[in-house]
Amino acid sequence: MRIDPETVERIKQTAAVADVIGDYVTIKKKGANYWACCPFHGEKTPSFSISPAKGIYKCFGCGKAGDSVRFVMDMEGLGYGEALRHLAKKYGIDIQEEEMTDDQLVRQNERESLLIILEYAKEFFKKQLYDTDEGKSIALPYFKERGFSDATLQSFDLGYSPEAWDAFLKSALKQGFSQEIIEKAGLVTQKNDEGKVYDRFRNRVIFPIHNVSGKIIAFGARILRNDAKNQAKYLNSPETEVYHKSATLYGIAQAKNEIRTKDVCYLVEGYTDVISLHQAGIKNVVASSGTSLTIEQIKLIGRFTQHVTVLYDGDSAGIKAALRGMDLILEEGLQVNLVVFPEGNDPDSFVRKIGSEAFVDYIKKEAKDVISFQANLFKEEAGDDPFKKAEMIKEMVQSISKIPDAIQRSLFIQKTASMMRMDEDVLLAELNKIQLKKMKGASNEPQQISAQQYSEVRDLIEPVSVDQPAEVANLAYYQELECVRLLINYGHLEINPEKAPGLTVVHYLIDELEGTVFQTPLFIRILDLCKQEFAASRAPKPDFFLHHPDEEIQSFSINISSDKHSLSSEWKDKHEIRVNTDEEMLEDLAYKNVLRLRKVYNDQHLQEILIKLDALMADAAEMDEVLLEFIRLKEIQKNISQELGTVIEK
Repeated sequence: MRIDPETVERIKQTAAVADVIGDYVTIKKKGANYWACCPFHGEKTPSFSISPAKGIYKCFGCGKAGDSVRFVMDMEGLGYGEALRHLAKKYGIDIQEEEMTDDQLVRQNERESLLIILEYAKEFFKKQLYDTDEGKSIALPYFKERGFSDATLQSFDLGYSPEAWDAFLKSALKQGFSQEIIEKAGLVTQKNDEGKVYDRFRNRVIFPIHNVSGKIIAFGARILRNDAKNQAKYLNSPETEVYHKSATLYGIAQAKNEIRTKDVCYLVEGYTDVISLHQAGIKNVVASSGTSLTIEQIKLIGRFTQHVTVLYDGDSAGIKAALRGMDLILEEGLQVNLVVFPEGNDPDSFVRKIGSEAFVDYIKKEAKDVISFQANLFKEEAGDDPFKKAEMIKEMVQSISKIPDAIQRSLFIQKTASMMRMDEDVLLAELNKIQLKKMKGASNEPQQISAQQYSEVRDLIEPVSVDQPAEVANLAYYQELECVRLLINYGHLEINPEKAPGLTVVHYLIDELEGTVFQTPLFIRILDLCKQEFAASRAPKPDFFLHHPDEEIQSFSINISSDKHSLSSEWKDKHEIRVNTDEEMLEDLAYKNVLRLRKVYNDQHLQEILIKLDALMADAAEMDEVLLEFIRLKEIQKNISQELGTVIEK
């Protein structure tokens, strides 16, 4: 069932943002707002601002922004609906829900049924471990040999599936679960063509897999018999409605708070690596569960920290897997280091061998950024062979090209040039080739790129003309930005109550922008929202955007509505200097914004006409037509410039 809009609004009104955040961090009142050290990144000086009046927060350090619902989503790793229910329970609000379609109802019921049977399975496996002779004689000794304490076993809900073919199936059926839902949960599997089923994880120790909020969504299992032939050592649940392996990290529920606090995530390969490190007091650790690292897993880490340290085995296969994963991490904008252990060791065995304190010291000492690690590795592999060395340097530049931040790319190019004793310009040229190839795409057809990307590459390759198209596109962005700023902050206000009572900013701008198509996808969505609200005879207030469920729209709206500093009242009270506010200048701001938008789009059209003229030098008839269009556009340019009081182009 879906929570109805009235209940959602009541939850948001009741869950005061300062109260919600105050449960997690210490907040202090300063003027109209509260301030705190940001819980999303490490800092000593508070830059995390909470506005009770607007019901929002904004960190001026890391850029995190949202309302009480978004804060709970990020802190607890919950979805939007789950966060609303969390707050409703906290504040004693009864949930009123809307009817769902039959398909939606079936899907939700199935999802809830899967979570219930998986929770039952977890308890069954734990009972088998602790309360049966088989579990105590076979499975518990395995865990004890690995040094796992009782507290650790409980923390990770470890268990055991007995050797009997259908012990779990019989138990679940006896409890009233249908065989269909047991099969959909991946807890049983077919034995033969006749359709007979048996327990999937029989005779294995069980590692339950939790989602971010701590619910059981799947299981991993390790076989114990050394003489078992034709059986996989490790077995995982299949993909289900609630379990998607590529989007899951083992240990994330136990690690999320520590990752946020320490502002770094240790990434390992296996279940026992996570458990051993956690027991040693190193709790900010998760595993990719034996699968190749995926974008979804990296994004999940990115919800809690921007810093990743990859801890992989010291063998060649582990190192290659780590390097592949590091490129993906770089591409997602996270900062990544790599630690490789002495050959024959993995994080599990190494921490048990040297202890937690020495283990942490080893990580601090041995952690290397991707470029330093590659440089050391490639020097060993390439030796004095110039061809191999050249190929490996190209691989290093390829890794650098994955980094989205231009400043970081530049610094890593400098570092690579220094370490590999190369000319920095040569490496820059190679980087530019890679960047241009990415822009053109695999089909060699030009793709749409941002003005920043265009200018970054073009500035390095060829001289930039005064009137390059990238600059014009950039101007369009800023004028569109100003337009949506007015719509979000002042759309509901009258543009001039004396001259045009009842005419709101949203009404004026929508009329004036009729037929105009923005070039920035986010701004297009915001303008479309305004049009939808206006069509429903509503003038959206700032709260509509500041508390919007779309995270990108909400974060953007908070960013353009938040000021780190406010104007002191002493300007007026003490110095008798009056400063006009935006609200007092809405008519002028909106009118000039529309003019500037038209001028930018007109200038872009002029650029296109000039390109056409270059291409039509031999076609006199068509050139006349294009010239007439050029003259018309220049006249528009002149008129708008005069109206704005700017320099008139010749």
